Amino acid sequence: MAGKLHKSPKPKRPSSLHATNKKKVKKRNFANPNLIPLGKNPIVADFENKANEELRNKKKKGKEAEHDALLLSTLPAAQQLRFFLDSYQSANGIKLSPLELEAFKDTSVAELPQEVAQDVDNFSDHIKTAFDDSWREALCEGKLSDGIDAGSPAVLVISASALRSLELLRGLKKFTKECRPAKLFAKHMKVEDQVSILKGRVNIASGTPSRIKKLIDMDAMILSRLTLVVLDMHRDAKGYTLLTLKQIRDEFWDLYKSHFHPRLLQGDTRFCFYGSRSGAETEKIHYSLSQARTTAAIETILRRSPATSTNPKTF
Repeated sequence: MAGKLHKSPKPKRPSSLHATNKKKVKKRNFANPNLIPLGKNPIVADFENKANEELRNKKKKGKEAEHDALLLSTLPAAQQLRFFLDSYQSANGIKLSPLELEAFKDTSVAELPQEVAQDVDNFSDHIKTAFDDSWREALCEGKLSDGIDAGSPAVLVISASALRSLELLRGLKKFTKECRPAKLFAKHMKVEDQVSILKGRVNIASGTPSRIKKLIDMDAMILSRLTLVVLDMHRDAKGYTLLTLKQIRDEFWDLYKSHFHPRLLQGDTRFCFYGSRSGAETEKIHYSLSQARTTAAIETILRRSPATSTNPKTF
């Protein structure tokens, strides 16, 4: 009997056209080639939240920097004093009464020239202006005389760090040729050496709040001729200043309450804010302010004047 012929199996066909389309649709709908699970991914969400938070912080710091720039160079004495008192109340968790606020006078703020950049190179010019005609006698004389107590500076610069204190002292070199400045900070400086310097005449001192307070409490530093306290508002790499870096801020207000508050009320000492802007930044700020003032003036005129036609011939 002849052998049976082997028949090759027929190729499988899709059971229906619908199945073929279903497979194709399935492939087309796969829109995630990186194999990341669809839906809310916690890793991606965390990354996006951090990015958004960083953006918000940048915008916030930008607004704060703009406010500080205006504070340091353009605001009137009354508004600078208000900022100072607001910072004082906020940091200490207190609220001064209207009677207590009235005790502070605008004259306790030393206004600096707006047309001069607030940087290290121009620091001496600003200090000189604050002392008017008495700057040479108050800042340059090197010998003790009647009425001048040892260890009693005329200018005290308060910064958030030792490096910044040294940087600002370099801007006052023209005043320290005959009288050495007192460097009042803890970094690489012993208290004994600072006490030794304060036994002679001191016209200019620069340092950090904690060491300044310590030397005053030791009676090594005297405040009898303290005329000007400069609050350095320079921002560090993280954007903090003397009044926003928590530990330094608390040390400063402790120093202020202990030793500066009575002198400020009595009018014996004035204070000023000092920034670190360049000339280009100063010009930019002045241009923006002049534009804002011009716009405000035009709006005031238009509000006061009767309605006019929009026809160009009327202008």
